Amino acid sequence: MFQLGKTLVSEEIIEKDFVCNLSACKGACCVDGDAGAPLEESETRILKEIYEDVKPFLRPEGIRAIDSQGTSVIGEDGEWETPLIDQKECAYTVFNAKGVAKCGIEEAYNKGAISWRKPVSCHLYPVRVTEYTSLTAVNYHKWQLCDPACDLGAELQVPVYRFVRDALVRKFGEEWYAELEEVARQHIT
Repeated sequence: MFQLGKTLVSEEIIEKDFVCNLSACKGACCVDGDAGAPLEESETRILKEIYEDVKPFLRPEGIRAIDSQGTSVIGEDGEWETPLIDQKECAYTVFNAKGVAKCGIEEAYNKGAISWRKPVSCHLYPVRVTEYTSLTAVNYHKWQLCDPACDLGAELQVPVYRFVRDALVRKFGEEWYAELEEVARQHIT
């Protein structure tokens, strides 16, 4: 672990490799698991504001789940998360013609319907951020579903922190990311 400002960062994000391999996993992270995607409190307001613009990009069962549960819910851990369809996939999940799960929010973003990409926790994955009173922990989350992503990352030699560069900048800023790159450069040599 190393510290960057008020963050405590796991060395695994510079040591491990990762590149999403949707052709292998089919977007299983949107479908598997026992909870929705973690949300920051500010994101719950954003989801309410953009829902009508995102709705045309969602599946009917996702719309029903959101209409009955809300655009965000409090999970068993007491934290905000996206609602689920029948305790399975995220209510914002859509599938392409090849059966690959994608984010309906991100589809709306890609089509220019909204200016917000998706929850930062999804954008950051496989990095997980935990907020504490005096610091923020930045960790690598290993999930068997993502073994193909680890293999592809190793093949392409892309460390986790580079794969999620845009998300880390979104969350912590350019200056923080530049410091992270310097730590990674020193760590490798």
